[in-house]
Amino acid sequence: QVQLVESGGGLVQAGGSLRLSCAASGRTFTWFPMAWFRQAPGKEREFVAAISRSSSSTDYADSVKGRFTISRDNARNMIYLQVNALKFEDTAVYYCAAAGGFKALTQTISDMTQYDYWGQGTQVTVSS
Repeated sequence: QVQLVESGGGLVQAGGSLRLSCAASGRTFTWFPMAWFRQAPGKEREFVAAISRSSSSTDYADSVKGRFTISRDNARNMIYLQVNALKFEDTAVYYCAAAGGFKALTQTISDMTQYDYWGQGTQVTVSS
């Protein structure tokens, strides 16, 4: 089992920045590719960013490329999402997730169905 706890969300004006954090505990953190997803009111959960076990590979949704940066600190069992130039449409609950099973060191996963462990989410609200 892996437990994930997100933090860092809040209310921010358009154009502002936040740093979301996700603390992992339980099984060995370096085993898991990680990702951030988000869900806006009335919409389906969608992929935001993913990072490989080794941090050597990252992947982003087109809507956040150039504005968001995912990173991980394997020594501290943490992943982060730096969100810059926020837009009103970025308003959502942001979830971190860990993919179980054997995965290559450089593999990133954007498919939500491959993620086995989820945090409770952190709310990001962007005011226009």
